[in-house]
Amino acid sequence: MWRCACSEPFVNSAECSRQLRLQWASAPVTLTPFEWLRFARPVGSVGLEIRVLGPVEVCAGHLTMGHGRPQQGVALAVLAEQAGRPVPVETLVRCVWGGAPPSGAARLLNTHITRIRRMLEQACTAAGDAVIEVPRRAGGYVLHVEPDRVDLHRFRRLAARAEARDGPPGDRIALLCQALALWRGEALTGLPGSWAEQARHAWNQQRLAALLGWAAAELEAGNPSVVIDALVPEAAQHRLVEPLVATLMRALAVAGRGAEALDHYAKLRGRLVEELGTDPGARVRAVHQAILRGEFDVPEVRPRPDVAAQRVVPAQLPADVPAFVGRADELARLDAVSRATGTAVVSAVCGPAGVGKTALAMHWAHRVRDRFPDGQLYVNLRGYDPDRPMTAAGALALLLDALGVAAQNVPVDLDARAARYRTELAGRRMLVVLDNAATVEQVRPLLPGTASCTTVVTSRDRLAGLVALHGAQRIELDLLPIAEARALLRRLIGHRAHAAPEATTALAERCARLPLALRVAAELAVGRPRMPLGELANELADLQRRLALLNADGDPRAAVASVFSWSVRSLPPEVARAFRLLGLHPGPDFDRYAAAAVTGTGLADAEAALDGLARAYLVQPTAPGRFGMHDLLRAYANQLAATHESDDDRWAAQLRLFDLYVAAAGAAMDVLYSDERRQRPHVEHPTTPMPVLGDKGSARRWLDAERPTLVAVAARSAMSGRPAPAVRLSSILHRYLESGHYTDALDLHTHAHRAARLAGDVAGQGWALFGLGTTHLRLDRYGPAVKHLRLALVRFRLAGDRTGLARTLNNLGNVESLRGNYEAAAAHHQHALALSRQLSDLSGEARALDGLGNVEQRRANNDVAAGYLQQALALYRRAGNRFGEANASTNLGLAEQRLGRHRAAAEHLEHGLALFEQFGHRSGEAAALDNLGILHSGLSQPERAAGFFTRALALYREMGDQEGQTWALNGLGEAALSAGRPGDADAQHTAALAIATDIDARAQQARAHTGLGHVHRTLGDPDRAGHHYRLALAIYVDLRSLEADTVREHLAALASTPRQPGVNRDG
Repeated sequence: MWRCACSEPFVNSAECSRQLRLQWASAPVTLTPFEWLRFARPVGSVGLEIRVLGPVEVCAGHLTMGHGRPQQGVALAVLAEQAGRPVPVETLVRCVWGGAPPSGAARLLNTHITRIRRMLEQACTAAGDAVIEVPRRAGGYVLHVEPDRVDLHRFRRLAARAEARDGPPGDRIALLCQALALWRGEALTGLPGSWAEQARHAWNQQRLAALLGWAAAELEAGNPSVVIDALVPEAAQHRLVEPLVATLMRALAVAGRGAEALDHYAKLRGRLVEELGTDPGARVRAVHQAILRGEFDVPEVRPRPDVAAQRVVPAQLPADVPAFVGRADELARLDAVSRATGTAVVSAVCGPAGVGKTALAMHWAHRVRDRFPDGQLYVNLRGYDPDRPMTAAGALALLLDALGVAAQNVPVDLDARAARYRTELAGRRMLVVLDNAATVEQVRPLLPGTASCTTVVTSRDRLAGLVALHGAQRIELDLLPIAEARALLRRLIGHRAHAAPEATTALAERCARLPLALRVAAELAVGRPRMPLGELANELADLQRRLALLNADGDPRAAVASVFSWSVRSLPPEVARAFRLLGLHPGPDFDRYAAAAVTGTGLADAEAALDGLARAYLVQPTAPGRFGMHDLLRAYANQLAATHESDDDRWAAQLRLFDLYVAAAGAAMDVLYSDERRQRPHVEHPTTPMPVLGDKGSARRWLDAERPTLVAVAARSAMSGRPAPAVRLSSILHRYLESGHYTDALDLHTHAHRAARLAGDVAGQGWALFGLGTTHLRLDRYGPAVKHLRLALVRFRLAGDRTGLARTLNNLGNVESLRGNYEAAAAHHQHALALSRQLSDLSGEARALDGLGNVEQRRANNDVAAGYLQQALALYRRAGNRFGEANASTNLGLAEQRLGRHRAAAEHLEHGLALFEQFGHRSGEAAALDNLGILHSGLSQPERAAGFFTRALALYREMGDQEGQTWALNGLGEAALSAGRPGDADAQHTAALAIATDIDARAQQARAHTGLGHVHRTLGDPDRAGHHYRLALAIYVDLRSLEADTVREHLAALASTPRQPGVNRDG
């Protein structure tokens, strides 16, 4: 990270505010204004300064000295706080050592003071503009220093000036930004003792007061977004500070993100009740009530035309319910609620199962969809599915996919995923339908944060938490009035119902006036055109009496079960059996192949059964060729299967399903990744029909459609005590899942690991852990990646699985290389190489040599790297591994470029790019494009290089590859400087540095610092150039990279360059 600035306050606060806004708004990194001010000024721009708002240190120009021993740091901090005033020896002793000072404490204190004097003398000499002394006075010591040379006193003075200012908020913002920029972390960082702890607490209260004052001024100026960015991390750290949460809630509400504000209130209230046994205070409650009443003015948000043009407009509403009748009052209430303003609108449609909640929501949504031009989102949360209710994280993945967010860009963490979802919805007029929710916790992360969105939630629960904390308007559905129930039957059955009003009324009552039961009964009546409706009603009454399905209270759920029973009894035996067994299917929907598998029949019989079930309204089409079941019907089918099918028959149906999905997944992967076929487990062809997946398009479409079911199969397999399907799916699908389906990858591999543990399958555990580690590697989560890969090594060693060992060692080498641990990375690749040679595994051998080549490239040993990569390329070609050939060609091209062999470099890179484009492998394409950019930069063709880097950056961002983004951004910075645009170069390298620091990509940090050194040298600022060169050198030395020698040459050249009288900052 950059060292913080020793910045003087601006003389003209209004000018500070103007300049700060201009600089901050153009910053490529997300910083608060006071963070930007801290980092934007050059190190050492002032003379001597004593700092206590962070680590205790003395700063003089480019010289920064730490406090030495902790006792010395405490003594300096006490003297600095009391600057200009004598501090008695006994006070200093008590502050330094607490209540139990050592013998001879006064003498030891004098030793520390002597060292402090020596340090200050050195600092004064370096600064050349100050004299600071620590003489003995009145039985103690005094620090003679101008108060503004102590950051604590300057902070207090700036905060006091801001508090005294009236008028427009610009001056207050400027002063408080300067004050807050002086904080570099926790005050008195690392210093022990009660005095230090008390001082930290008191000073932090002053900082919070300044922060809230700044936030109030920014809100007054109409800048809620910057307040939100600053206060969200503060609120996470200070979880019970009510004024902080109240201010954040206000900012969110003003920004049109009322749902998030209410979520913060709910969390604060829960913590206060749990930890303190109290409710929030009056200030927070007042903000909460104001949000619920919509009292905050929300500015209209219009997306930029270029952004709006690129946005996906989802239209996900399922088909409107045919023959919808009644519910006029409820529809009117939905209309009224949806027109409310001031916060995100939430309607909760509640009622018992089968009462028509989804039908009402769908019918209303179709009526008003034109009011939501930015799209309509729908997700079935399956809240009452006995097997797999959808998690909030899973729902967010579906919603983000519908909004056009690439799977690679979907965060893994739930809170981060919810934040990305709210960001995607910001400023858009959208309708969100969350169907079949079980709990408030399932819904809360899915609520939009912008007032332009409307959300409708359906649930059997009353969702009291949504009403109380998020201002949801509850619309409770009861049974249909008898007139509307009769009207529905007349619409569905036709003239027979009109001709027999008494029988129609009796049938409606027998169905308990529940819409789902009425529709099933109507379908049965249509299927018996010659039977009078009165007979049908009597038949249902007889069945209800015989089965004793109605209790004394006339439970409507019992009526639904009786109607289901009545409908199923009317089915042909083979169709009824299909209904029972389809209830065992673990996924959200299914096709004819799944129906054939679960019933053990051919495709023709399966299709006929599905047609019969659809006509009886017992399954519903969800997409062309796919069907789903209402959760009540699924539960009823399961119940029937348990009573009508033997345990062996039910288990055989499950196994046929498992066999189908494992075999089809293997077939799809054989088409997509044919060169890795021998590395996947052998799978037998199932006994039932399997889809034909003859080309890459059909294989990928099948995997994409069945991915939720494949994860569900793994989960069912792990729970059922038959682990093999879960373990096989983990081994088969890892390459497909790591291409961006990271949430599903983590779920499936976790299920497989649990299944393998239960079965004692050690090798299976290894492959599941390998999949988990590889997924974390793709997510740039290097710590978890190393943890899981090391655990995989242990399992593979126990199992004697040398192939698994070699694969895992190679990935461990890749992680360590990315972290800059080159010695460890090379050792892992060498071990993998030896194992692969023992196994005569040409692709494994090539993979290890490829890894070694990458390590040597990162160390700038390009001759050695080229040798490894040439061997890898030859082996991949011998093995017929075209994907590996593409990898090695791309890496070899970069090595050849660094060796000055430009023609050979271009040939290898263009060949690798062409192969990756054939595979549709975006990560490989991006790497090849990035390397082509480096090649053309070296050929002094900066504009052509920038074109390649820009294409690579777009792909890296689309995939969410952060390390790749640092490569492309640094390349763009180098190309911009070569083209004579140092300002652009500064922005690109700064953005690269921020990402590289965040993910701990140390080699790219060093490259960014080197680039920034070049920028400031070009701009005539040798001090800042030297600062960045030295930071780069320190990293390269630590990495044992030969690039360190190149940076030393830059420093030597800088030292020999005559100093210019001024600094040119144009660019």
